[in-house]
Amino acid sequence: MVHVHRTITVRTPAQTVVGYLRDFAHAESWDPGTVSCTRADTGPIAVGSRWHNVSEFRGKKTELTYRLDRLEPDRIVFVGSNKTATSTDDLTISEADGTTTVSYHATIEFHGLAKLADPFLKRQFEKMGDDLVPAMKATLEAL
Repeated sequence: MVHVHRTITVRTPAQTVVGYLRDFAHAESWDPGTVSCTRADTGPIAVGSRWHNVSEFRGKKTELTYRLDRLEPDRIVFVGSNKTATSTDDLTISEADGTTTVSYHATIEFHGLAKLADPFLKRQFEKMGDDLVPAMKATLEAL
């Protein structure tokens, strides 16, 4: 299992940040690994909403179906899966002194033989986390 944690602080109100991040289709703007992300269902965004995500990792495209697992005023959790892995994006949002902080936790659990790759892929996922920080910051600051 691979864990990545990053913290992003912006001057955008927390309510605006939560309103934006709860639509996982916006991952195209803030997640450098996301090639495309489209809503897989209709209606208001709520727990259970789903997205089809195409990401590029190590030069290869991979597809996951993400589900909004938790939606609260200060926390959003998306869980994506395919036959190879389950990816959880857990975002906690807090506001203080005119700034909003997003605590981003990604957990990737590989299945089957892919589990053997965990130790070798950690560094690459850490790099993706490093690349996510300026992208998410710029996107949220522009709201």
